Amino acid sequence: MRWQGSWLGRVVRWAALALTVLGVSLAPAQDRRESQAALDAIRKEIKALEARVASETTRRDDNARALRGAELQTAAATRELNGIRERLRAEQGARRDLGRETDRASAKLAAERAALGRQVRASYMAGRDELFKLLLSQESPATLGRMLVYFDYYNRARTTRIAAVAADLGKLADLATETGRVEQELAALEQSQRRQVAALARSRDQRQAAVAALDAELRDDSAAVAKLRGEEQRLADLVTRLTELMAGFPVDADEPFARLKGKLAWPVQGRLAGEYGQPRGSGPVRWNGVLLEAAAGTPVRAVYHGRVAFADWLQGVGLLVIVDHGGGYMSLYGHNEALLKEPGDWVEPGEAIAQVGDTGGQARPGLYFEIRYNGDPVDPHTWIARNAPSR
Repeated sequence: MRWQGSWLGRVVRWAALALTVLGVSLAPAQDRRESQAALDAIRKEIKALEARVASETTRRDDNARALRGAELQTAAATRELNGIRERLRAEQGARRDLGRETDRASAKLAAERAALGRQVRASYMAGRDELFKLLLSQESPATLGRMLVYFDYYNRARTTRIAAVAADLGKLADLATETGRVEQELAALEQSQRRQVAALARSRDQRQAAVAALDAELRDDSAAVAKLRGEEQRLADLVTRLTELMAGFPVDADEPFARLKGKLAWPVQGRLAGEYGQPRGSGPVRWNGVLLEAAAGTPVRAVYHGRVAFADWLQGVGLLVIVDHGGGYMSLYGHNEALLKEPGDWVEPGEAIAQVGDTGGQARPGLYFEIRYNGDPVDPHTWIARNAPSR
C-alpha cells in the first residue's frame, strides 16, 4: 500500500506538472486569440462610426457629399500611385543589381576564357604527344614521376577551368532571362503608373468642381461662420464618440502620454498658417489646433505611440487620422491627401500615418494638427519640445 500511495503521488505530481506546462504553452495562443478578437471588435465599432459620420454628411449637404466622394477617390488613386512607384523603385533597384552582377560575371568569364586560351596554346605548342615525350625522356624515374604528377594536375586544372567557363555561361544566360523579366515588369508598372496618374487627374478635377460648389454657398460672412461652427461641432462630436468607444481598449505605452508634455516633435515641419486660439478669419470661431503649411505628399508622422481610432473623411478637415494615446489623450491630423493607416492599427512615435494634402476644401496644402484631452482641445505648443514652426 505504501508503494501504491507513493506511485499515485508521483502520478499526481506528473499530471500537475504536465497540466502546468500545457497551460503555459497554451497561454500565448489564447492571448493572441483574445488580442485579435479585441482588434476585430474595435475595428468593427470604428467602421460603424465612420459609416454613421458618412451618412450624416450625405443627409446634410449634397455638395459636401460630392467633395467627400471626390477626395476619397483622389486619396485612393494617390495611395495606389504611391504603391506603384514604390514597386517601380524596387524593380529599378533590382535591375541595377542585376546589371552589376552581370558585369561581374562577364568579367570573370572573360578572365577564365583568357586563362583557358593560354592553357590551350601552351598545350598546342608542347605538341599532342606530351606524355609520350616524357616517357621517352632520359630523366630519372623520380623526376619522371614528378613530371607525371604535374602533368595530371595540369590536365585537372584545365578541366576545372572549362567547367568554370561553362558554369559562367549558364549564369549569364540566367541573368539575361531575369533581366528580361525585370524589364517587362518595369514596362508594366510604368504603364500602370500612367493610367493611375490620369485617374488621379480626373479625381482632382472632380474635387475642384466640388470645392467650387461649396465656395459658392458662402456668399457672406454669416454663412462662412455657420459653416465653421458646424465643422467644429462635427469634429467635437466625433472625438467625443471615439473617446467613449476607445475607453474599453486601453493603450499600453512605455510612458503615459500625460508625462510627455514639452517632449514631443511636430508631425511635420512647416510654416505656421493657423495658430491655436486665434480667430479663423474675421468671425468669432477660433483655431482649436494649428495649421502647418507643407508640401503636398510630405509624410505626416505620429507624435507618440497609440492606436488609430479614425481614418476617414470628415467635412471641414478632409481626410483625417485620429490616434488614441490612452489616458483620454488623442492627436488629430487633418487635410491629408492620403491615409497610410487603418483603424485599429498600432503606430509608433515618428511613424508615417498619412501624407500632407489640401482635402476638406483647404486652399493650400498643409496639416491641421490638434491634441485633445477628454475631448477638449489643448494648446499643442505646450507639448512640443523644440523646432516650433515659423510664422
